[in-house]
Amino acid sequence: MVNKSYKFRLYPTKEQEQLLAKTFGCVRFVYNKMLEERIQIYEKFKDDKEALKKQTFPTPAKYKKEFPWLKEVDSLALANAQLNLQKAFQNFFSGRAGFPKFKNRKAKQSYTTNVVNGNIQLSDGYIKLPKLKWVKFKQHREIPAHHIIKACTITKTKTGKYYVSILTEYEHQPVPKEIQTVVGLDFSMNTLYVDSEGKRANYPRFYRQALEKLAKEQRILSRRKKGSNRWHKQRLKVAKLHEKIANQRKDFLHKKSYELAKLYDCVVIEDLNMKGMSQVLNFGKSVHDNGWGMFTTFLQYKLEEQGKKLIKIDKWFPSSKTCSCCGQVKESLSLSERTFRCECGFESDRDVNAAINIKHEGMKRLAIA
Repeated sequence: MVNKSYKFRLYPTKEQEQLLAKTFGCVRFVYNKMLEERIQIYEKFKDDKEALKKQTFPTPAKYKKEFPWLKEVDSLALANAQLNLQKAFQNFFSGRAGFPKFKNRKAKQSYTTNVVNGNIQLSDGYIKLPKLKWVKFKQHREIPAHHIIKACTITKTKTGKYYVSILTEYEHQPVPKEIQTVVGLDFSMNTLYVDSEGKRANYPRFYRQALEKLAKEQRILSRRKKGSNRWHKQRLKVAKLHEKIANQRKDFLHKKSYELAKLYDCVVIEDLNMKGMSQVLNFGKSVHDNGWGMFTTFLQYKLEEQGKKLIKIDKWFPSSKTCSCCGQVKESLSLSERTFRCECGFESDRDVNAAINIKHEGMKRLAIA
């Protein structure tokens, strides 16, 4: 079974908006109450792992007697808050994440509800959601009939827009495709990537383009009295700018990953630590602007859907220092050297040479070199 989600814009009424705000608040409240109790239990038994495992943790139902207003919202949303907290602790104990933190009002406003006895339905531009009943939404694409709806996540953005992400499940066994066309991609700070055929993604750097306008609007916001009407209006302007940049970036990355998944049977990339790169090399803005991590996620699922492959090679592989012609490895190569020159006489653009080496390494993994 395969999961796939579909995201649509919601248009709730004023009454539905009030109930959504109440649900967001209740989910956050229950999450924080359960986390508070779990921290107390953890502090008490953290030195005795066996005793910690035997402890029973609180559930949302426990708080409904003391806080009866919790009954006004979707109970499945509260149950999912409990599951999210459990997952956060599992990630912490396995070393994949830090200790769970309390959620505040500035955190992302969202909640998840599940399908139970047909409580979620779609009909003529409306979606039926628990407690909310029928909510108008913009269904810009059809959900295939063989896709079974499992859950819905409702989100409110900083600009006040509402979205519903519908999680579906369906049977799909992609037939492994015979690999005939392979391409290597070398990460590029400015253009997103350079491929082994010498083509560049030419990423428009949306954040850099909007930086001057964004700085101007943020300066105006800093001069407004926090909480005033003018402050709220200006905050909305800044939020809309950030949202536009994020949407432009996502659209570009979707199109480029689709293009590659359509053209090639296998794509080879380096398994880079983008967070470390942004911190160590002080390239934070550039690294976060092009969204390489998001791009590789898109690329991976688009390839897998078609039975194709994404290969990640070791980040320590000397792709830039190796000659793609003779295989000789240079001892040193500074970042300022944009042309690769080898003693064998080979000369090439540094990034193209690296992309070719990445492709060759990937082909070795496939045992088709």
